[in-house]
Amino acid sequence: MKTKARVIGVFYLLTIVAAAFSEGFVTDRMVVWGSAATTASNMLAHASLVRAGFTVYLIEMIAQIVTAVLFFELLAPVNKGVARLSAVLEISGCVIKTMSRLFFLISLLVLSEKAYASVFNTEQVQSLSLLMLRINDQGAAIALVFFGFATILQGYLIMKSTFLPRWLGVWGMIAGLGWLTWLSPPLGLRLFPYVAPVALLGALVMIGWLLVAGVNEQRWREQAAA
Repeated sequence: MKTKARVIGVFYLLTIVAAAFSEGFVTDRMVVWGSAATTASNMLAHASLVRAGFTVYLIEMIAQIVTAVLFFELLAPVNKGVARLSAVLEISGCVIKTMSRLFFLISLLVLSEKAYASVFNTEQVQSLSLLMLRINDQGAAIALVFFGFATILQGYLIMKSTFLPRWLGVWGMIAGLGWLTWLSPPLGLRLFPYVAPVALLGALVMIGWLLVAGVNEQRWREQAAA
């Protein structure tokens, strides 16, 4: 079981690294929300980077789905029903987020396909591309709500487990509550600079614990047997 815990840590870390690259190195460099023309110019000038960002987005989602499945297997001895619900919610969020990422790629296609230039003028094409990016952004925000509920349940299971530190579960529940602020997008956007560092630090601590300490295998087996 310690090996499985370390595998979870690896895929969890891959999820975070992929998200940091695609959001910080690609999207944040390309998109200027107040200017459709500047955004379009950035995306056309760095089309290969945009496509790479989309690929990394997919890697992020695959890694997160693997993490969700493995966490279910790890936490099932605590409460199988709650562990299953947490995994379903997290995977549902991944599906929503993956579908929203299609609009990220479509925003580039709208700009680069000549067929659209014959129907819309330049300003309309640029505005349509920015709209696709906005839909991508809103889809990711919806996914965060699903991740919030999943993280709260996951934190609860860790707290109730005998093979992982209770404080990791408490930290996870706090992070999950933070993501639920996206039930109201304006509130989520306003609080994101405060919620994100807390959640990120908690995730990194969890990853470090899984990679270095793993789980107490004897207690896991005892709880599984019980």
